[in-house]
Amino acid sequence: MDYFIIAIATLSGLYFHWWLYVRIKRWSNRDLALSFVEHEHPEQQLKQDYMLKQLELAQQQKVAHKQLPKWLEQAAHAFDQQQRNS
Repeated sequence: MDYFIIAIATLSGLYFHWWLYVRIKRWSNRDLALSFVEHEHPEQQLKQDYMLKQLELAQQQKVAHKQLPKWLEQAAHAFDQQQRNS
């Protein structure tokens, strides 16, 4: 019975740490994507939505975590270019 309690406590702790790691990683990636939206941008909400969609696209394409900032920066630049050309 003692081993069962130890196993349950250990597995619960490992699961909680994994869950916390995943949540923090999601939050930091979301904050990174939204950091490319200027507060005074005329179409701020539109760019926020665009950047969050680009983050989803990057996750689907399995962009490496080290390459994500540059990838999102290029997406933000593409959005700005598209808005200027419109």
